[in-house]
Order: sequence, then C-alpha cells, then structure tokens
Amino acid sequence: MAPAQNAGLVLHDEAVAVAPTREVAASLFSLTELPNIIHTKGAVPGWEVSQGGESVGHIASTWEIIQSAGYSGRPLDVLVAVSSNGVITGAKLVRHSEPILTLGLSDQDIARFVAGFAGIDLLDPDGTRSGPEMPDIISRATVTTGVIRDSILRTARLLAINRGLVPGGGIDRLNFEPRSWAQLEATGAVAGTTVTLSEARAALADAQPPIPEGSAPFIALWVALADPPTIGRNILGATQFNRTTAALGPDAHVLFVGSHGLYSHRGTEWRRSGSFDRLMVTQNGVDYPLTEEGYTRIDKLPIQDTPPFKERSLFQIGGDGFDPIQPFTLTLTATRPTASGADQSFSVSQDYHLPAEFVQAPPPEAAPLWHRTWEDKKYAVMSVAAMQITLTLILLFQEPLVRRKRLWMVLRVGFLSVTLVWLGWVLNGQLSIVQVVAFVQSLLTGFRWETFLIEPVIFTLWAGVALGLLFWGRGVFCGWLCPFGALQELSNLVARRLGVPQITVPHALHERLWMIKYTLFMAILALSFYSMKDALILAEAEPFKTAISMRMMRAWPFVLFVLVLLFAGLFIERFYCRFMCPLGAALAIPAKLKIFDWLHRRPQCGRECRLCETKCTVGAIDPIGRINPNECVLCLRCQVVLNDPETCPVLKRRARAKAG
Repeated sequence: MAPAQNAGLVLHDEAVAVAPTREVAASLFSLTELPNIIHTKGAVPGWEVSQGGESVGHIASTWEIIQSAGYSGRPLDVLVAVSSNGVITGAKLVRHSEPILTLGLSDQDIARFVAGFAGIDLLDPDGTRSGPEMPDIISRATVTTGVIRDSILRTARLLAINRGLVPGGGIDRLNFEPRSWAQLEATGAVAGTTVTLSEARAALADAQPPIPEGSAPFIALWVALADPPTIGRNILGATQFNRTTAALGPDAHVLFVGSHGLYSHRGTEWRRSGSFDRLMVTQNGVDYPLTEEGYTRIDKLPIQDTPPFKERSLFQIGGDGFDPIQPFTLTLTATRPTASGADQSFSVSQDYHLPAEFVQAPPPEAAPLWHRTWEDKKYAVMSVAAMQITLTLILLFQEPLVRRKRLWMVLRVGFLSVTLVWLGWVLNGQLSIVQVVAFVQSLLTGFRWETFLIEPVIFTLWAGVALGLLFWGRGVFCGWLCPFGALQELSNLVARRLGVPQITVPHALHERLWMIKYTLFMAILALSFYSMKDALILAEAEPFKTAISMRMMRAWPFVLFVLVLLFAGLFIERFYCRFMCPLGAALAIPAKLKIFDWLHRRPQCGRECRLCETKCTVGAIDPIGRINPNECVLCLRCQVVLNDPETCPVLKRRARAKAG
C-alpha cells in the first residue's frame, strides 16, 4: 500500500498513473471532510477511500488499469470514483495530450464532459432505467471524448466487479440446487483421474518393495472447488459447508480433494512440516502450496454416490493473484524409495475449471461508442462508400470519359462539388495530417482499432484511400476526395471564368517549392515524438479544420490564413496543395508503391509537344513529358488533351496526314 500523490491536470507525457489527493477524493465523492486514501495493488489496482473507519468507495485510474490512450496515441488518464453501491460518483481528467485547443475547445469543456458521468449506474450503463443519461460526446472532439467515455465505463466496471461493488465475475455463493455426485461430475464441477497399479509400477520401476501389477487404482484423485453451494453443500452437507465457508479468510477459497487406492494424497510429512508436499496447485505458472493452516479432515460425506474415498480433505487456497474463476491444475507427486536408498517419483495432474454456471454473470458492459456511431452514421458511411465506388469506376473506365471533354468537365465539377459540400461541410469528412501522426504514434504505443473506428466517415475514407494509394497513388484523395482541395479547384475555376490571370511557376522554382510540404510533414512527425501538443500546434499549418470542419467559425487569425491561401489559389491553382500540404507529402511517400500506371503518354510527349505540361494546372508534368506521381492529382486533364483531336498536336498532324 502506498499513500496518494498529487493529482492535477498533466498536459505532458508520463507513463505512470496520477494518484488522487484527499481534496480530489472529497470532490469526487461530494464529501465535506477530507477522507483517507489507501492505494491497493492487484489485478485491478486503485485507491480505497474511507471516512470515519467506513469505506466510502474506490477510485481508479484509467491509465493504470486499461492503459487508456487518446487520439494522439499518448496516455489519457481519468480518475474514476465508484461508490459502494456500484454508481459512478465522479470522474476527473488528470492527463491528456489531445488537440482540443486546436479544435476551439478548452480543458474546461472536456472537464464538464467528464463530470457528466456522475450518477451512471454500472448495473445499467446504457441508462435504460431511471437515472442520469450518458453525456453526449463533443462533436468537435468525437474521438477524444469517445475514448474518454469508453475508458471511464470500462475502468469503473472492472473496479466495481473486482471490489465486489456489483455482482458479476465472481463465484455464485447464493444459489443452491440438489445434485448427485454423478450430476456434478457430468457438469465438470468435480474432476478426477486414476493411475493404476501397473502404470505406477512402470513409472516407479526401481521402487523397493516393488509395486504390484494390476488394474486396481494406485491412486484415484478427485478435486473440486467447493465455494459454490451447489458444489460444496452437496458434497459436504449443509452443516460442514456452512462451518467451512464461515471460517474462510480474506480472498480464500475451499478446495476439496478426495482419493482412494494404494497411495495417500496426504501422507504424514505434513504433520512435521505443516505443508502437504505431495500436492501442489498451479495457475498461470504460479504454484500455490497447500498447508496445514486451513486444512480440515473429512471422515464421511453425506452425498451417496461418491467414489469409495479413503481420504477426504478440505484446504483453504488463495493468495496474491489466484483467481478461482480461471483454470488451475492440481498435481500429486508420488515418491517411493529405491534399493540404493534414493527416492524415485512421478507426478499425476488433474486440470480443473469451475463451470460457467457457478460464476455470476457480470453486469452488462456499455457497448463501445464505435458500435453506436457506426449505427447512427450508417447512411453517411454508405454515401462515402458510394462516392469511392463511383470514383473507382471513373478511374477504371477513364478512356471513354476523357474522349468526351464536356462530359469529363461536368462530371469533375459535380464530383468536386459533392466532395466539398456533402463530404466536407455536411459529413466533416476531411482527412488530416493529425490522423497520420496519430496512426504512427498508435503503432508505437499500442494500436487500438476502436480509437479509429469511433469516426466511421473518416475510417471509411482512410480505408478507401489506403487501397487507392496502391492502385493510383495520392491523387485518389488529393484530386477527388479532399474537400479543401475541391474548394481550391472550384474557386480557381470561377476565377478563370472571371478572367483572373494565372501565374505560371517556372519548373525549376516549382520543384524547389515542393520541399516546403515535405519539410513540414517531417517536422510535424518528428515533433510528435518530443511533444504531441507542440506537433498539433504546428499542424495548424493545415487550413482544413478552419475551412471545412469548423466552417470558418473560428478566431480571425485562422480565418485570415485560410483566406490568404484561397486568394493565392485564385492565381495559382491548388497553391496550398502544391507547395504546403503536409498530408499530400505524407500520402506521396507510400504512393510510390502503386502497382499500375493508368495515365497514358505518347513518344512525342515532351519531345515534339509540351502542351500537356502547360495544361497541367498542378505542374505535375516535367519538361520531358513525364508525369510525377508524387504531384499528380489524377484530374485526367492531360488525358483529355491527349485524346482531343482539336487540341492535341499529334492528333492534328495525323488528321492532316489522312486528309492529304
């Protein structure tokens, strides 16, 4: 046991749980006087809170129990208080590295969300009975608050079950049903094994005197965990069962061992040593010896159809780490002297697992938030999947499309409009470099699928983009499914129609400006290993949250930054995408693994003709006609030019040659 340490909001990364102070404990339990706090270890560690010698409840750390990590991939620690009747009395966020400030939220906003869990009944976590409702997640921090929600409920449930504050997960000590020995054996409540005389003779070949041959038992060994009344009371009878269970020590359990045959499971050495050296209980590689303390000899059993036991014993078993619900093994070691005076021995083991019918069903666990979000957003997910399928068909069957210039333009403008309005502003489906960094951090600190599944639209987008990178490269997202990219291209299209002059960046300068986005990406990623908070601040170089997620409803410096980028994009199409986007840089790296090259070129491209180079609005075609997949957004404009007989010089020459 250890005294509690200080608990305050910790924004930097630590790998240890933050302990509650007496003041924090008093606030979590709404106490007027400061209570006493004792840290208890074990499978579910925590702090017991008491006042005036009476237990008030327990507090647990989500990081200490379930290693809760936030969207940033770093520790997210919440202290959860559970009363003696299994109700969450309060919760306090004490550590995080989440990007809530960049979302326009404060620590106070998250603190109010966390405090909203007070009053949740762990016997009814989904709130179908009367009581406080689960606090709504904060839409601008869905993943963060979703992880907090699931961490609080899971930690509180584990704590309550372990401390016996709610039924479940423990031995059923109340229900009783009369059963015969045969019925108990059929359900696995009692288990036994037999070693014949001939088997023992073979194992103890040098024993003196030798063990006789025969099929009679050398030892028939039986074992049962007698805590459940249906097992213990039927075997021992009501009087002996009540006497035994009443004398049990803390965390102790009743083990029944019976045997018959030539060999004794008890022997006589225990009278001198106090330890039954012939028997050993093992669970998960840990040995639990049986000792004279807590041993009871049973001379007769009231149950009628038992094997012909010669010895019947009860042992108290338990200790740090022993779990009666989990399987364990009882091993008996038989030893006989040899002619040389040495001992020869062999062991026989019997596995035992308490049947599930004797284990209390735990209270229902609140469904993970991602289950509910996928159900709530199933139509949104279907629409995103439909967009991805449509885009796949466009790219697979691009040849008929690019031969029809007007159809291509209508389809592209229409798709980008849907991407901007529906995917971006309505569904908030804007991917971000923050998600890439969070994914990398999660791989290093413990990957959890549920963290990423909380956002169904984002998860569906990333799944499609990851597959698209292998077939087409980064252009699947950057050119078609990025809402901010769509905003830039559509605004530039309007500017062109209004006669806004376009600036052509020389290729040599263009190549050097690419370094900005790759450098920015590496800086954000590298900084995340030092300080996730600082990395997320640097990630504000992305205008996505301001322009798409928050629809420009943000402080004026952020809005001004977006307007400057869009203004530059009126003169240089996709200005931000080409020179500054760290997400585009991140996607370009794995895109080098793409399998196919779907964009066609002719031998004359870059030699006799450089028209596509001038028509490419993102500068992805170099002076010798090669398409740079790291910069190409798959707009298909070059393919339209390549197949337009009124534009492509090569096709014009062919047409003149045929006419001549």
